[in-house]
Amino acid sequence: MQPSSRFEEIIALLAHSGEMTVEALADRLNVSRETVRRDLARLDTDGRLRRFHGGAKTIAVPAAVMENEWPFAQRMAQNAMAKKAIAAAAAPLFEPDDSLFIDTGSTTIAFAEALASSQALVTITNSPRIAATLAAGHSHKVFLIGGAYGVDAGESLGPLALEQIGKFRARHAVLTIGAIDQASVMDFDVQEAEVAKAMIERADRVTVLADHSKFDRRAVFEVAPLARIDTLVTDLAPTESMARAIAAAGIELIVASA
Repeated sequence: MQPSSRFEEIIALLAHSGEMTVEALADRLNVSRETVRRDLARLDTDGRLRRFHGGAKTIAVPAAVMENEWPFAQRMAQNAMAKKAIAAAAAPLFEPDDSLFIDTGSTTIAFAEALASSQALVTITNSPRIAATLAAGHSHKVFLIGGAYGVDAGESLGPLALEQIGKFRARHAVLTIGAIDQASVMDFDVQEAEVAKAMIERADRVTVLADHSKFDRRAVFEVAPLARIDTLVTDLAPTESMARAIAAAGIELIVASA
């Protein structure tokens, strides 16, 4: 494959997925990782993509474009190192005996793993996996929300879950999201968005955990306006326009070190 054709294939792959690792691109293109790194460097210089350590992403997704979300098993594998870095940066934000809502997501699962060895917390979650992870530490008090079981992400959803969330009051809601633009944070699933909104309503402070691939995207269902978010933890600094919107909303932005 000629370099020019390879460049276009890389751009097409990123347009579909949003971002890919060097290893994934090398496998898809049947070339060496070093070739992919050189191609990404060239395309980054040309302003056609944004390169980051270990991969690349599209420059931005137009705000009017509605995107679909990958199945949960694939999301668990995407940006795994970034999610671990975010989790490690977020875990120390909470004090012993704090109460936390934690919703279901690949990043919040990483957060629960980072939180498991911390001092005692009270956690309320709709994720059996997160509940089991935290309960294994024996110091945490864990409440598992019930409801209709969502098979893809392994979570409790629906009216029963929302009713049970309403019986709690927590100091913090720690949430993962599907997309964030300069106005709001969003999700791709209406029931997941409802759970997140219910947790926000019953929490004093809101912390969002989102890797860089979520920035400058739009999903169908709004979870909250930016002004309702207190802290945002991510792995790479957002674009200048996104950073200005975050600052204007009064959000504390924490960029995790890899």
